[in-house]
Amino acid sequence: MALRFNLRSLTLHQHRRLFSTSLQTPHSKTPLSSKEKSRTALSLIRFEKNPERILDICRAAVLNPETHLDRVAYSRAISKLRESNHCEAIRGLIIESMNQLDVKSERVLSHFIVLYGQGGLVEDALKLFDEMPMMGVERNVKTLNSLLFSCVLARNYGEMRRVFLEFPRKYGLEPNLETYNTVLKGFCESGSASTAHSVLAEMERKCIKPNGTTFATAIAGFYRDEQFSDVGKMMQLMKKYGMEPGIGIYNVRIQSLCKLKRSNEAKALLDGILSRGMKPNCVTYGHLIYGFCREGKFDVAMSLFEEMVERGLEPEAECYFTLVYYLCQGGEFEPALSICKECMSKGWVPNISSMKSLVDGLLSIEKVNEAREIIRQVKEKFSRNADSWSEIEERLPK
Repeated sequence: MALRFNLRSLTLHQHRRLFSTSLQTPHSKTPLSSKEKSRTALSLIRFEKNPERILDICRAAVLNPETHLDRVAYSRAISKLRESNHCEAIRGLIIESMNQLDVKSERVLSHFIVLYGQGGLVEDALKLFDEMPMMGVERNVKTLNSLLFSCVLARNYGEMRRVFLEFPRKYGLEPNLETYNTVLKGFCESGSASTAHSVLAEMERKCIKPNGTTFATAIAGFYRDEQFSDVGKMMQLMKKYGMEPGIGIYNVRIQSLCKLKRSNEAKALLDGILSRGMKPNCVTYGHLIYGFCREGKFDVAMSLFEEMVERGLEPEAECYFTLVYYLCQGGEFEPALSICKECMSKGWVPNISSMKSLVDGLLSIEKVNEAREIIRQVKEKFSRNADSWSEIEERLPK
């Protein structure tokens, strides 16, 4: 009889065996495809904490950053390694990958430059950029932009500024719109949003027209620095370039105000765009719901949630997760249960800490059966955590 198995139920050791060249897929005698290997790697990396095992998973899957799925797997692996401060593991993974792929592509090298930045290894990113010609790959503005983005990801804004000021002239590269948008993002993240004025002035001198991303980045930066008059200047400047602020720009403004705990002002913006006939989207409402929840104004948050649904907008998973988390934090366990049920009916489950808060809260208001049902559903959805949930279930009142 042919062996039948589910990839999600396998142990790490079994997964390693599955990645071998003799691997066969369920109900078939053919090897796993590259996509299947990548998906399995992603699933394993998500729950793995041991750096060596993360490296083993990446090696076995033979990841290639030219495919989207593999870029996601690389990114997740690098993030996990950086969280545990394993710089050598990050460096080793990238070097091994380059050797394995025998890189001759500017596109692939650009991805590795970015990955170095994601891992916080800007010096390695600079070294790789410097060595590109020796690898038979010419530097160009795309690789320059990758290097700048690498610096931004690493939050090394001083190095980003140096690269921006020195490298175009040093290597004969002409900055483009992406270059300016990247450095503008870095300046704004580092608390230097006022630099946006000089960046935009230089773009004008070089006849590079800003786009929506340029203005959204600058506006978010000015809000972060609480330079509200400059937000108005950016809105006026958009009109100078013949750009009418759309819902994307207003979403940035609403999100920024909510982060500053100025949700009433954000709601006033929503009322303003509705009066002008502009249609908000689920992102608009998601930001507002987060803002009012964060300020403990759950009645307003729930009202906005209902308004969103009435407008025919589909709430995103994150919106449900936000409501469940903050409602539990505020002791509003019955509405949290209602939102959680709706969320789970769509196949989305809040994280384990939110779910435990909900279960504890339901028990505190003597909703034992409801708590038991939540545990049952979570155990079905996440079999790997079933034991810990069973222990909680055993402690429930009979």
